[in-house]
Amino acid sequence: MKPLIEKHVLKNAVDFGGKANPNAVLGKVLAEHPELKRDVPKLRAEIEAVIREAARLPPDEQRKRLQHLAPELLEQKEKPQEKELSLPGAVQGKVVMRFAPSPSGPLHLGHAYVLALNAELCRKYNGKLLLRIEDTNPENIYPKAYAMIPEDAQWLTRGAVSEVIVQSDRLGHYYGAAEKLVQLGKAYVCTCEQDTFKKLLTESRPCPCRELDAGQQHTRFDKLFSGYRPGEAVLRLKTDLSHRNPAMRDFALMRINDHLHPRQKKKHRVWPLMNLAVAVDDHLLGVTHTLRAKDHIDNEKRQRWIFDCFGWEMPVALYVGRINFTDMELSTTRTKELILKKKYKGWDDIRLPFLPALRRRGYTPDAFVKYAVDVGITETDKKVSRQEFFKAINHFNKEVVDSQANRYFFAASPKKITIKGAPEQRVKLHLHPDFHARGHRGFSTHERFLIAAKDLAALEERKLHRLMDCLNVERRGKAFVYVSREVERF
Repeated sequence: MKPLIEKHVLKNAVDFGGKANPNAVLGKVLAEHPELKRDVPKLRAEIEAVIREAARLPPDEQRKRLQHLAPELLEQKEKPQEKELSLPGAVQGKVVMRFAPSPSGPLHLGHAYVLALNAELCRKYNGKLLLRIEDTNPENIYPKAYAMIPEDAQWLTRGAVSEVIVQSDRLGHYYGAAEKLVQLGKAYVCTCEQDTFKKLLTESRPCPCRELDAGQQHTRFDKLFSGYRPGEAVLRLKTDLSHRNPAMRDFALMRINDHLHPRQKKKHRVWPLMNLAVAVDDHLLGVTHTLRAKDHIDNEKRQRWIFDCFGWEMPVALYVGRINFTDMELSTTRTKELILKKKYKGWDDIRLPFLPALRRRGYTPDAFVKYAVDVGITETDKKVSRQEFFKAINHFNKEVVDSQANRYFFAASPKKITIKGAPEQRVKLHLHPDFHARGHRGFSTHERFLIAAKDLAALEERKLHRLMDCLNVERRGKAFVYVSREVERF
């Protein structure tokens, strides 16, 4: 057995500073030749003898000997290259990005992908990550989301969110920008019927409201706040009526909505539509780069119209494809209904794919970050089943937990046993087998032990059994007899 033992002793010694760990070597040898479990004490004695021999060799001689015995153990396995995230034109310390969900509910797996990428890019460039809650549509707001979203975001990004901004608190900025556009002759208040306006737009013709003089436009703009009723008027941006995409022609900037707002109540009735609010905020907050789902590509083009009207510099835009979870419900509206019907106990019900539930299940933030980075910044859409997603996320979560968590054990439904002849000893175990600097935990053992009930029932008579990192024992009827030590004593 010596060549078999020696290669594992040398490998362990080379990896860990010249002195091999007998427990680690024992595990490797038994994994390769399980039949040697028949006589563990003898095997252990041989391992300790080889360790003493190897310890006399200088480190370079240990390596040479290992190279001769088992060169394959010295080969470095190539680690798969991690995908590199980057931002075009980014300057260290100057990057500002934003993640901007609507408060319709807590964050879900789709949000986690985009948020994690934003956070990692800001971390790479020592930048600033803004969380902007886009709540300018009073009809689609879940009030509890104002607290849930920041909590989810800070958890997922490990505290990387620099500032939380709520758009409904910033209406003055949007009103000021809208009024300026009217003053510049770049925007107008339209009172046309929707069907009439759509027909004119399709024919690339202006509506009558577009041609009104500046004085009339100002009067109409003021009337938005006190005169018109919902649906009677909207503020539109003057764009290119011959644009090949009709959706780019004179799109709306503001509308009237008297719906009760959960945060602002009845204080406001004129609300910016997304493109105006986003453009104004991105400019005022100094956003340098944006990363969002590619279904916002047309919105970026609309926002560029607004930026150009003011002569502002547009952020650099990046896009990612949609991850379509084929058999997981990510709709907050549908999930709210099911919670109300008591189908689920709440947003942290562990059956749900929302961050409160996943956090409660014990997933780590880094698992989702690793998943996002693995997918990378790509505009390719991706279909993922529940099984595929959790296979990947469980793998990443295990990587994180294995590297971060100290090692402990417990005996489920413990039963007391006495091991006759077991010596008094102080057992000292590493808190982590790969990170010895973390320290140790110690146990004082003698003849009394606790064994998990299930394990106790499985112990066969007249066979050697290993109490891992402690003792080797033999069962004789209801009694247990000490055979040999299992651990290196400290």
